[in-house]
Amino acid sequence: MLDTQMYNSLSNEIFGDIPENIDFDVAFEPTLVPHKKYVVNANTGEYLDTVGHKFNCASHPDFFRRVQGTMIEELNSPDLEDVKVHFKTARNGAWAMMDTTFPNVKVNVETHKHKTEIAQRVIALHGIDGSCSNQVFYGGIDFFCTNGMISGEYDTVRRKNTLLFSLDTFIDELRRAKQDFYEHGRKLQTWASTHIGAVQVEELLSTVMSSDSKADKMLSVYFSEAATRGHNLFALYSAFTNYSSHANANNNFKLRDTGNDTQAQSMFRREQDVSKWISTPQFRALELAA
Repeated sequence: MLDTQMYNSLSNEIFGDIPENIDFDVAFEPTLVPHKKYVVNANTGEYLDTVGHKFNCASHPDFFRRVQGTMIEELNSPDLEDVKVHFKTARNGAWAMMDTTFPNVKVNVETHKHKTEIAQRVIALHGIDGSCSNQVFYGGIDFFCTNGMISGEYDTVRRKNTLLFSLDTFIDELRRAKQDFYEHGRKLQTWASTHIGAVQVEELLSTVMSSDSKADKMLSVYFSEAATRGHNLFALYSAFTNYSSHANANNNFKLRDTGNDTQAQSMFRREQDVSKWISTPQFRALELAA
């Protein structure tokens, strides 16, 4: 393994700086309740939440730099060129997501009407207030529409939040991730070649969506995708990933403003919804009919 100073320097060079709003140390203070303690932003003194008295965690910079350092060691240099990193935060910086795209690791997906590129993606989540355990997800991003995707069997590695994050499982998964991504690309191409009818889509949405209203809105998004990509399973998947990547008037899936700084978390939950939908028997039935 690289020493801390070395991989922090390389991480800065390759992945860029950690955003200022999550670049802080974590402190804890006791509460009046014996089994609880406060989580505190050690830089500003802001109280972020309460957690159990046994809870410990690394800071956001420590966690994300460890993940980045492992990527540097385990991935080929060409894969790391032109890497794109986006951070999203919630809960006053207590929850953070690092969304990393590798534009040089990509596959083409082509329907009879349209062709697009999908690039490999690694998503790391970290919470210092007990809102999530350390999690790393794998997926892709559609360059044509900037839709993000996580999917099926190869979507997640999870480790409980601890003071010293163990990367052993993450390293094993990262070593396999590139081959798994190419396998996923082959599946997407199969979906792109699988014709489906509007009635089939309507029937599927009526069973997997949580309400008729949501099914109707998703059907509208599907027809928009099908106008570009054709009527195929990949267009349906693209409708799903449109929902998980965008929340605006164009797809009628705007987020409710709860005033609780949870939008980034809500959008990531949508990605997990998509992963569930494509694992349903109804979606698999269309897949197997190919």
